[in-house]
Amino acid sequence: MRSSRNCELSTRFGFLLLNDFTLISLSSAIEPLRMANRICGSDVYSWKTISATGESVTASDGLSINVDCGIESKNVLAELDTLIVCGGIDVSKNTGTQVLKWLKKANQQGVALGSVCTGSYALAKAGLLDGFHCSIHWENMAALQDLFPRIVVVRSLFTIDRTRCTSSGGTAPVDMMLHFIKLKCGAEVSAGVAEQFIYERIRQADEHQRVPMRNVVGHQSRKLVTAIELMESNIREPLNQQDLAAYVDLSGRQLQRLFQRYRACSPSTYYLHLRLQRARELLRQTSMSLTEITAMTGFESTSHFSKSYKKRFGYSPRNERH
Repeated sequence: MRSSRNCELSTRFGFLLLNDFTLISLSSAIEPLRMANRICGSDVYSWKTISATGESVTASDGLSINVDCGIESKNVLAELDTLIVCGGIDVSKNTGTQVLKWLKKANQQGVALGSVCTGSYALAKAGLLDGFHCSIHWENMAALQDLFPRIVVVRSLFTIDRTRCTSSGGTAPVDMMLHFIKLKCGAEVSAGVAEQFIYERIRQADEHQRVPMRNVVGHQSRKLVTAIELMESNIREPLNQQDLAAYVDLSGRQLQRLFQRYRACSPSTYYLHLRLQRARELLRQTSMSLTEITAMTGFESTSHFSKSYKKRFGYSPRNERH
């Protein structure tokens, strides 16, 4: 048995394609590696696509993808540092016993394991995420946590936990791979890859997926969803609670009860956290001054903004930018 490898410094990737996998997530994981090789002028990274049978796999959009090999191909695991499971729709149906056994074998041989989109389900089903934090597409977060209580499902775009690297779907794998490229090849190469893809901002691992509020509270409270959407649309000039309640045809007390029931806080506290989260994004993504950010997020003064920010995140806005 090999010692487990560090997925953050891996250079040889395998992508296991489950039936109905999401093509955009696969491309978002592979293309940064290709571009890093081009910028570096050498083949720093290599990758291969794998299927359960070695035959082509159909993506969720109906496109058929030819793979390099099957899971039973000779020495396939010996040639990998990290194996990433690419999931999509109907992931439970498309994760067979043969695949689960092979994933366990990969783990026993010291291959680091990862996933994109719904691939975390396959790792969890194989018992390979027990005791780990992981990410998965926001539509599947609640179900994964309920099915596998030994794992910790988080809202992060991607999660690196020891020898596990899991990512949400869509373009989130781009950010995970840019993180790997930065550690291996340097910030200049990582930034160069982002520029080539016209990728305006490299997101960090601790940034959350934006989970639509409708998926948090379901259809139980349309008025709460509307109230939160109003808050999100009025960050610079916050609405007072009386006006907010009137817009959704509730009394102030009814609005308070809704937020306490579904968000475990008052409307004013939730609103403040939204504004501070927007301020955090502006600090990380722009060169705006603190005075400008104070105005953009509806605070009366920079001192009030700084005090609220430190109370919420544990450090000042200046330290966040530093």
